Amino acid sequence: QVQLVESGGGLVQAGGSLRLSCVASGSIFIINSINYMGWYRQAPGKQRELVAADATGGSTNYAESVKGRFTMSRDNAKNTIYLQMNSLKPEDTAVYYCWALINTLGSSWGQGTMVTVSS
Repeated sequence: QVQLVESGGGLVQAGGSLRLSCVASGSIFIINSINYMGWYRQAPGKQRELVAADATGGSTNYAESVKGRFTMSRDNAKNTIYLQMNSLKPEDTAVYYCWALINTLGSSWGQGTMVTVSS
């Protein structure tokens, strides 16, 4: 399997910005077998929801609630994806999880990083 390690969460005031990072590690075979990567989030008492995801080399899909504010990017040389979050709102408060879909192996998840947006 692949190991996913997130970083960059924290406390920010409404209107502020944060950038999350997720580093994927594992065998070269596993890394090259990743079909999709992205970000999910789970707010207290709510279901986990997709924030942004893309297929390797494909376009990114964003949740309607974050379009225009969040941008996902990749650095393939570093096996890293990023989530730049601007104009943060209190409703963006959640644990953010890095996700990867690996060919024939299924989904892998990071441990999550907490983002808290104060009003």
